[in-house]
Amino acid sequence: MNKQLPEQLRHLVAAGDEGLDLAAGALIIAALEYPELDAGRYLAALDRMGREVNELAGPAAEPLDALRALNRYLFEQEGFAGNHADYYDPRNSFLNDVLERRTGIPVTLSVVYMEVARRAGLEVNGVPFPGHFLVKLTLEEGEVLLDPYSGGVSLSLEDVEARLAALGGGGEEARQAIPDLLNAASKRDILLRMASNLRVIYRNNEDYARLLALSELLLVLAPQDAELYREQAVCYEGLEYPAGALQAYRRYLDHAGEPRDRDAIRERMVELHGAAGSVH
Repeated sequence: MNKQLPEQLRHLVAAGDEGLDLAAGALIIAALEYPELDAGRYLAALDRMGREVNELAGPAAEPLDALRALNRYLFEQEGFAGNHADYYDPRNSFLNDVLERRTGIPVTLSVVYMEVARRAGLEVNGVPFPGHFLVKLTLEEGEVLLDPYSGGVSLSLEDVEARLAALGGGGEEARQAIPDLLNAASKRDILLRMASNLRVIYRNNEDYARLLALSELLLVLAPQDAELYREQAVCYEGLEYPAGALQAYRRYLDHAGEPRDRDAIRERMVELHGAAGSVH
């Protein structure tokens, strides 16, 4: 892994949510897989797309007309679409791949949507709806909720209720929780969601090298997540590096307080200490 990537991400996050460049952050995540990635090329592509949406909408377009132009541009002209055929392909989580292949998962397509919208003069925010990331445009007359994974379709309150019910969250109490579920996500949380999707894929594939590299970025985005240190230890064990695992377990215990698995971890550390000492 490029050792500079965590520091680059830390610098972006330090700017605060207003100053955080979401696309640049997403490209740092992608650079884990593509060390020679030219981020400027993809940022320039987003700039061009924003200009083309403005040209399509016209100089005097009202926000809703500009939004319609954005949908026509992204989903009809450029052909962006959800990757229903291979949802868990890691490329769906890399912004450069999404821009080149014109397909992705809800959160990465939402990032494309938000970033092109911003460049076209529209303030579109991400919505971390359970199980399926969405976006929304806030107008004086209300909010327009959209699903970039499904071609930018607009969602009604009834649609949201149906989606929540499909997740097992029906009933009056769930309906009352909907406003909170539709709050805007911070850019930092969006990057965390993108990285967390990759985390699940790498973990399921037992891809310890990639999971270990990703954990360094996750610790920038979620430094309070002590479980990341434990996961690093598992990665080091999978890579047959007991000294690294031992150090990561120490960090886990330092940050986790009084975890339920403390005794088991300490026993494992004793075993690893012997294994590490036997390596010459």
